[in-house]
Amino acid sequence: MSLHPQPSTPVPSQTHQVAQAAFPRGNCYLQLRDTLGTLYDDALFADLFPPRGQAAQAPWQLALVTLLQFAENLSDRQAADAVRSRIDWKYLLGLELTDPGFDFSILSEFRQRLVAGKAEERLLNHLLVCCQDQKWLKAGGKQRTDATHVLARVRDMNRLECVAETMRFALNRLAILLPDWLARQLQPEWAARYGPRAEEYRLPHTKPERLAYAQQVGQDGWWLLERIEQDERAALLWQLPAIDVLRQVWLQQFRLVDGQLIWRVENQGELPPSAQLISSPYDVEARFSRKRTTTWVGYKVHLSETCEPDQPHLITQVATTVSTEADSITLPQIQQGLADQSLLPSQQLVDTAYVSAELLVQSQQLHQVELVGPARKDQKWQALAGQGYAAADFHVDWDAQQATCPQGHTTRSWFHTMEKGQPRVFIKFSAKQCGPCPVRAQCTRMKRRGIKLRADAQYQALQASRVRDRQADWPLLYNRRAGIEGTLSQGVRGFGMRRSRYVGLAKTHLQHVFIAAAMNLSRIVNWINEVPLAQTRRAAFERLIPPAMA
Repeated sequence: MSLHPQPSTPVPSQTHQVAQAAFPRGNCYLQLRDTLGTLYDDALFADLFPPRGQAAQAPWQLALVTLLQFAENLSDRQAADAVRSRIDWKYLLGLELTDPGFDFSILSEFRQRLVAGKAEERLLNHLLVCCQDQKWLKAGGKQRTDATHVLARVRDMNRLECVAETMRFALNRLAILLPDWLARQLQPEWAARYGPRAEEYRLPHTKPERLAYAQQVGQDGWWLLERIEQDERAALLWQLPAIDVLRQVWLQQFRLVDGQLIWRVENQGELPPSAQLISSPYDVEARFSRKRTTTWVGYKVHLSETCEPDQPHLITQVATTVSTEADSITLPQIQQGLADQSLLPSQQLVDTAYVSAELLVQSQQLHQVELVGPARKDQKWQALAGQGYAAADFHVDWDAQQATCPQGHTTRSWFHTMEKGQPRVFIKFSAKQCGPCPVRAQCTRMKRRGIKLRADAQYQALQASRVRDRQADWPLLYNRRAGIEGTLSQGVRGFGMRRSRYVGLAKTHLQHVFIAAAMNLSRIVNWINEVPLAQTRRAAFERLIPPAMA
């Protein structure tokens, strides 16, 4: 379908008249149209459509319908029906009352164009530009960032279920694409083994039986892969995603020893790490992860929002990652996304997972952003005991490359090393200094004290952050971060953010961007109507306790 950009037109007079009569007290969608206009225009999506072909539905309308769809948690069919039947939607879209709308499948095609064109964030970014034009949003100030887990659109499987279902998945795909070739390879017993879906209650229960079943499934899959390799006419099968998934899962779950396929043993270093292990053949990018007592298969979403008291709290950046990626790894991507939109804050409030000595320095040097969050504590026994001499108690002269202990002894033993790709400095005192020292037991359990420090700027930033964490006004500064928990709760409970509608990281990220834009729309309406922010909910019995007694 081709795009022929059309200029935006005002709301038809009849639609305007009927909408005003139907909503005498106002309506959120009518307010959005009157305040922000059409919000989007066709030129914003011109690069996603070919210049020739059948005329496409106006993409600015599809973009708005998509946001309304996620705002109300509607399916494609329900959203298309709302375009045909709801007056407030017709008003926002500038449609005649008699407009028949469009087929619901167009919404799926529009999403596919956004993913294919790597334009997932275009709807949110343009909305933020409109908010900047309205003076609701500006760079600088304070923003807060946090993440929550996201469940993939697949069911959880154990290892045995995964390999059996992967074999079943490959057979079903081959049966659709190359039925004649597969019919010549099928074994009679495969119908009972792979016909029903692999469920735990259908699998063997004893450990020897489960091992034998795993070996049998492994042999079946290996035999099928060998048939594909030996048949020159089936060479194109290697290009099928299902066969590639089968090959990857077999490499991860089995090992070949003297021509014999062996089921890998758990907890003995034979399985790849969770960041690489395929958990389901139906979504090969979803990963198993654990955070404290929560386990899930899927992804992780990071939201950043403004938190200025005199402006609406708007989501400014969305990052979706695999579930095993650490928050500290994602933070540079988040800050770069804010920089690309010219929306970098002066202070970014985060929790400990985002804070490291390297990121404290990098945020300040690259983006002039002060990273505000509890620094990781010194885990050495001296610091944990609170009675010995920790590394922070030593005076370090970086220019002279020497350190002075609390007893006044100075060392010149100064070595530069690398640890996990980061520069480190290793300082040692001599045994002659530490041996007769009267407080050696409080300093070290060895014959002499050694200290490993980060590089100069990183060390200074970490120590400054730890000092700030102990100041009396620290809770007042950091308490503002707690508001992001409410944003995550709103996204999960009101917009279905925790469950992916689609398969794959790119489409899951698209969903999160749409949800963030829909949340911003609802917050803009509340800001226009001067709706106050909700307070933290308290238990019923807590509300009965007088403030003086609480």
